[in-house]
Amino acid sequence: MDADAVFKALADPGRRRLLDMLHERAGLTLGELCEGLDMRRQSVSQHLEILESANLVTSVRDGRRKLHYLNAVPIHQLQTRWIWKFEEPRLAALDMIKQHAEGHAMSDIPDYVYTTYIHATAEQVWHALTDAELTAKFWGHAQVSDWRVGGRVEHVRSDGSGVVDVAGTVMEVDPPRRLVFGFGEPSDDPTAEESVVTFDIEPFRDIVKLTVTHTNFQSPADRESVGQGWPTVFANLKTLLETGDVLPTAPWEFHAHV
Repeated sequence: MDADAVFKALADPGRRRLLDMLHERAGLTLGELCEGLDMRRQSVSQHLEILESANLVTSVRDGRRKLHYLNAVPIHQLQTRWIWKFEEPRLAALDMIKQHAEGHAMSDIPDYVYTTYIHATAEQVWHALTDAELTAKFWGHAQVSDWRVGGRVEHVRSDGSGVVDVAGTVMEVDPPRRLVFGFGEPSDDPTAEESVVTFDIEPFRDIVKLTVTHTNFQSPADRESVGQGWPTVFANLKTLLETGDVLPTAPWEFHAHV
């Protein structure tokens, strides 16, 4: 692959539009491509020559017609060689945030917000939310992550089985004030849909106001499950930090669909 030729071909918005058209519908003729562009036929032909030279477009003769097809292999090679190798987790997280911001406005499922007050410091609350051993005590799952933006967070069962029920991407880390990460079906696909959990920690004198905001639900059932679970999690967290113990009731367990 000639990376310079591919980058040069992709640099022009008209050529990118041609690739979009061929992605939407394969096997277009020069005339059909011209219909979708405010561009002279000669210019379109020249752009196609550049795209073919970069191996981004291939053409096949069908009688008198010349049919054009998108070849996405060079783009994939650029992605793996020059983009994902260095920035895959961060880009995936940013894309997820973008999708969440765009999709949330259209969602009919309301966000879930729950607040509690804990007699502790902001640092103690932050540590409890990000330490695997402590989360296993009050949550029933160890929340495991290196807490770097773009990294992975996993909820591992605390029964010793090592089963990961929920996983997601770390989106924002601002200790000890704010933590944002995704919750969804464990998957290696960075574009997989996730709900989004945000913890806001606000200290006031010797107490802390802790708020969880859970958004981007995939179904009303997810919203209902969350509404039943977060009060239990927060009650256990509050009891642990204020007394050193947890409530006798079993902590809520997240399910993979949440």
